[in-house]
Amino acid sequence: MTDTIPKHEKNLSAILHASTFSKFFIPFGNFIVPLVLWTANKNEYKYVDYNGKQALNFQLSLLLYSILIGIISIPLFLGLVPNLFDFGNFSFGNLNHFNTMNFHFDSNDFRFGSWLIPFGVSGLLHGALFALNIVYTILAVIKTNEGQEFSYPLTINFIK
Repeated sequence: MTDTIPKHEKNLSAILHASTFSKFFIPFGNFIVPLVLWTANKNEYKYVDYNGKQALNFQLSLLLYSILIGIISIPLFLGLVPNLFDFGNFSFGNLNHFNTMNFHFDSNDFRFGSWLIPFGVSGLLHGALFALNIVYTILAVIKTNEGQEFSYPLTINFIK
């Protein structure tokens, strides 16, 4: 397969995959730049058409997964809101009682440990998506530059 694909198509496909990193410089660049490259070259080059669909589907899938993680994290965070400003005697609900204000700090007064679970899980999942994006985009650039077909994992085919 490597011999049948011209070098120009391989380079265009590799650039198309690498262009998803433009999100670090341009808002939504991971969609805009590959979309422009893909639409400009999809009718001329079959290999670029395939790789453009792969790159855009992967980026759309990551966006969907990120939104789902955020939606799932909202109820976990809202469960903590009632305790958000409650630190025992040093709470915002007791501001009218300055004469009985007591600055006794106890480790039980700070309930930040309960915050670690929802924010930790959400952070780890978003970090995993970020690492997945970086690693597999680099692999896609390398494989497509060698002329091999590359399919991203966990990709929903929005564009067929």
